[in-house]
Amino acid sequence: MIAIIDYDAGNLKSVEKALLYLGEDCIITRNKDEIYNADKVILPGVGAFGDAMDKLDSFGMTEVARKTALDGKPILGICLGLQLMFESSDEAPGRAGIGILKGKILAIPPKESYKIPHMGWNSLSVKEDSRLFKGISGNPYVYFVHSYYLQAASEADVAATTEYITHIHAAVEHGNIFACQFHPEKSGDTGLKILKNFCEV
Repeated sequence: MIAIIDYDAGNLKSVEKALLYLGEDCIITRNKDEIYNADKVILPGVGAFGDAMDKLDSFGMTEVARKTALDGKPILGICLGLQLMFESSDEAPGRAGIGILKGKILAIPPKESYKIPHMGWNSLSVKEDSRLFKGISGNPYVYFVHSYYLQAASEADVAATTEYITHIHAAVEHGNIFACQFHPEKSGDTGLKILKNFCEV
């Protein structure tokens, strides 16, 4: 069973739909026992960092996500979910993230002829031994929608990168902790393979 953490932060149903398509049992929930008893956990999200942390706190999900990660259960952050896993974000100065991984979320710098938010398909440069990208060859294209990007503290945690105005850490892996800045649930067959790889960790 895969628990999708519900904190009113969007893209829950699209993640659920992708998992069901893959034949996975899943539940959208903010029930602590259901999350703790699940085999794996997904922290999705779209929206603003500060608002999302407020919602996570109000539903008691900040500590649930932190405990899930510390207990060694596989957890996957998607889009805003990735950003929330880290320590801080330019989007909400002074507001701490969940902090289960070290790094910071920075604003994509403006550049002439480039649009922000970064919205659309970009190719990835993937680390050879990545578990999330197992069986995916070349430089796969995935779908992004974001105005802020990850700068992980440790290059060893970075599973994939992309280039859009700046160098973006697009996916990370650290033990049982996984995260993607892009939306695997909206990234076609490549995204479904990434989700399947997570389900099989």
